[in-house]
Amino acid sequence: MLSSLYIALLWLILPFHQHFRTDTAVKPAVIILEFKDKQVKDSINSDTLFYNSARPLQWDDFQGQVPPNPKSAAVSYSSFAYEGNSRLQHDTLRITLSIEVFLIKSASWVLPSYRNSYALAHEQIHFDITKLVTERFKQKLRQTPLNRDDYDSVIQYQYLESFREMNKLQYRFDEETDHGLNRTEQMRWRDRVNVGLRNNGVLPEELGIEGFYIR
Repeated sequence: MLSSLYIALLWLILPFHQHFRTDTAVKPAVIILEFKDKQVKDSINSDTLFYNSARPLQWDDFQGQVPPNPKSAAVSYSSFAYEGNSRLQHDTLRITLSIEVFLIKSASWVLPSYRNSYALAHEQIHFDITKLVTERFKQKLRQTPLNRDDYDSVIQYQYLESFREMNKLQYRFDEETDHGLNRTEQMRWRDRVNVGLRNNGVLPEELGIEGFYIR
């Protein structure tokens, strides 16, 4: 049985949200929202692994100690956060959000007997789901009108909504694949998430593609 753990203690996340600065003496007429995906080169000395599609998970990333009487064969501790800043140029407020998707190595662990490629693929899908949700977070913000007076609270609200969506999808993935024991369902989830990643977070059922619908 495989599993995954997601950061639920908001004090670990919220400090990333309080970095908006602008000159309030001038009221902007236009708001431009930009996104940047934080890219950090993998380092063996870092406890944080940032998501990189060209660098899939490895069992060596799971450096946490296996707890006594574990209920799962493996746990990957992943989440996402953002850091924001704003800049006023004439009548335009330019907001930039730096998005980071990460895994905490020291909190991720695996039983030695389960260090195989199939179990690792299960944990990779968990990590991919976290990345998928960040793309959906971006889409929500692109579709949400931002007010110059409270755009930061609107962004934070959408972040929290996306955080809840991430936990829901992660739980459903484990439930429907029976924590990886159902190989057919795991392959279906893998394909579903991959379609979403290729389409800026839009899931196949939202694209009208049949055969991927999740109950």
